[in-house]
Amino acid sequence: MSEPIKNRYEFVILFDVENGNPNGDPDAGNMPRVDPETGLGIVTDVCLKRKIRNYVETVKEDATGYRIYVKDGVPLNRSDGEAYVELDITEKNVKEKKKADPDLDRKIRDWMCANFYDIRTFGAVMTTFMKAALNCGQVRGPVQLGFARSVEPVVPQEVTITRVAITTEADAEKKGTEMGRKYIVPYGLYRCEGYISANLARKTTGFSEEDLSLLWEAIINMFEHDHSAARGKMAVRELIVFKHDSELGCAPAWKLFDLVKVGRKDADTLAPARSYQDYIVTVDESALPAGVTCQRMG
Repeated sequence: MSEPIKNRYEFVILFDVENGNPNGDPDAGNMPRVDPETGLGIVTDVCLKRKIRNYVETVKEDATGYRIYVKDGVPLNRSDGEAYVELDITEKNVKEKKKADPDLDRKIRDWMCANFYDIRTFGAVMTTFMKAALNCGQVRGPVQLGFARSVEPVVPQEVTITRVAITTEADAEKKGTEMGRKYIVPYGLYRCEGYISANLARKTTGFSEEDLSLLWEAIINMFEHDHSAARGKMAVRELIVFKHDSELGCAPAWKLFDLVKVGRKDADTLAPARSYQDYIVTVDESALPAGVTCQRMG
């Protein structure tokens, strides 16, 4: 693995949805998540990290060092157990080995970080149990995402659908179609803010420049291999990255985020937005603090 990153970063992701459900709420019949006080749409950090994991898994295909820990159909303790096998640790000898080697916990953690991209990136809680404790430690990842919120309020719609394929023979004798419902957001532009700590990358996970390049690639393309009828048309429109010239950074994150403004092209219109072209995105680069640069991708 290459050297950990040496610069702190903050970033803003702008993505949109058209006639789709970007993140259903299971507590509300899978309707699109909405802040009840403001009407702004919400997409959770967990949802976005899932898309990033899926992209990395798609392009890397479990290549060495780029496996995914939080993965559909793979119990976490199966992956935890691989570290124990690799380091010749068993349920019977784990206590003795840890007494003999005080650094063993770090070696287990480092093995997991080196082999699983999402642990190296987002961190993980790797304490599962099978008869005896299977503990690979806890890792706080250098990359953190917040919830995404829509720039303007969204109005989820319930669309009634029909199908001609009847479920059972008994139902087929009574009716020719079946009714169903799906929920969509006609259009919404969402903004998500994120952070990357070079300090945590150096001290804990070893998140590298190659990992960083893959992260940017995964963010920009995270919806490109995840299209479905339920999610409609989703796309990352822009990724705005602020790079500090030091490990600990040169300015508070909020000052950088405040430089990114998203507004309507026609400020006087009352019509709801229906495309990305209805908005204008500006970054006040003249107000960048010393030691910080900005790059716009996408």
